[in-house]
Amino acid sequence: MTSTPHQRHSAEQLCPAGTRLYEQALRQGYLPVEETEASPCLIDLGLLRPGADGLSRWEPVSAAVALHRLLRDSEEQIAHERRREARLAETFDPLMRLDGSPEATDTAHLRALSGTEQINQAITDAMATASREVLTVQPRTGLTGRRGEDSDAIALVRDQEVLDRGARVRTLYPHTLRHFPSIAARHERLAGDVEARSLDEVTDRMILIDAAVAFIPVDPDGTVALEIRHPAIVRHLATAFDRLWRLATPMYPEAVPPPSLNGVTPRQRAIATLLVEGHTDAVIADRLGMNIRTARVHIAKLAATLGSQSRAQLGFLIGRSGILDREP
Repeated sequence: MTSTPHQRHSAEQLCPAGTRLYEQALRQGYLPVEETEASPCLIDLGLLRPGADGLSRWEPVSAAVALHRLLRDSEEQIAHERRREARLAETFDPLMRLDGSPEATDTAHLRALSGTEQINQAITDAMATASREVLTVQPRTGLTGRRGEDSDAIALVRDQEVLDRGARVRTLYPHTLRHFPSIAARHERLAGDVEARSLDEVTDRMILIDAAVAFIPVDPDGTVALEIRHPAIVRHLATAFDRLWRLATPMYPEAVPPPSLNGVTPRQRAIATLLVEGHTDAVIADRLGMNIRTARVHIAKLAATLGSQSRAQLGFLIGRSGILDREP
């Protein structure tokens, strides 16, 4: 019997034949190699892998695992392209200045920084002249990736030099970092006008100096950053920071415990907001700066508080409880 030729389709699609074969593989635990020839998209999408006995058959891969691998590859490609864009912008910027291109004026306000060393040096240079105020948003990761001891030491020296010149330093953290000993110790070591507040969610890391220059990450791993000196953009970022600051809970020098509402903590309330928006546990954990296990513990506590027996019922009970209708 001759099988129907496989119809060409995009790499992101799974054809009906592929779906049927994947269901068969899940039932049997394997597929003979000759059967996969009818639907090569299963292999292309990573839904099959070679069996333990060699190449005589293929075994199914969990759809969740296959999807995670594909998304990770996609993110890496995006990050690679962003780094390439940053390198091209840096290469062409001086050339546009030479030939008088009209774009050069706008480009002069934006500079791509590539690599930890260049990013740290640019921030250090900008902060060396700071005299009024430094605003910082510090999520779990920073402009140069996860903060290590070296990065923390550099930032501590920079901040103290700014404070010694009489400037003010304000920092926004996610609530998940409120009780980190290293955060408290860092602020205790600084002498001057230092304040810190926290929110359920904060933006990606940002450093804004004297309302004149801002630094923001370009790619997810923080190895490429953007130095912004465009007055309108910097002013917009400063306004956004001030509005978030007014909504945040004081954390240092005098911490204020966030109030609860009807037995629901602020953390559970933030999770409830994301739950009714339909986000998965993984997205909720990422948005609120916690690991997925902690997020699930909070979701379970919220469900217990509201008397929910299922995820669908939890969304209904959140809406009926009124905990999202007003600020605590």
